Amino acid sequence: MNRFLSKDFLSGLMFIAFGLIAIYFGQKLAQGTAVRMGPGYVPRMLSYILLGLGGLICVVALVSGSEPVEKPKWKPITMVTIGIICFALLFERAGLLPALVVLILISSLGGEEFKLTEEIGNMVALAILCTLVFKMGLGMNISIVRGVW
Repeated sequence: MNRFLSKDFLSGLMFIAFGLIAIYFGQKLAQGTAVRMGPGYVPRMLSYILLGLGGLICVVALVSGSEPVEKPKWKPITMVTIGIICFALLFERAGLLPALVVLILISSLGGEEFKLTEEIGNMVALAILCTLVFKMGLGMNISIVRGVW
C-alpha cells in the first residue's frame, strides 16, 4: 500500500489522467493520417505519449518504490494562487509592470525567506525580460503601464 502512495506513482496517475482527459475532449476532432494530419492528430498523439509515460512511471514506482507523499505546504500554494489571480485581474486594468510587481510580491510571501532586495531584483529582471520579449520581440499589443506605455 505504501508504494501506491509514493510521489512517483501518484505523478504517473496524474499523467494518465491528463492523457485520458485530453483524449476525451479531443475525440470529436478529425484525426487524419500521418501524411495528412487533421486538427486532432497531434493532441491525440501527445495524449498517447502522456498515457505511455504515466504507465511507465507507475510501473517503475511500483517496482522500485520511492519516497512517500508528505503533507502539502498550504502557505506557498495559497500565496502563489492568490498572486496569479491578482496578476490576471491587474493585467488588463493596470498593465504588465504593475501586475508583475504584485505577482512577484505576493508569491514571494509564500516562501520561507523574504528578502526585499532579492524581490526587487526579481521584479526588475522580469519586467525588463517580459517587456523585451512580449512588447518588443513579439510585438504584442499589451500595455506596460496603463495610460503611459
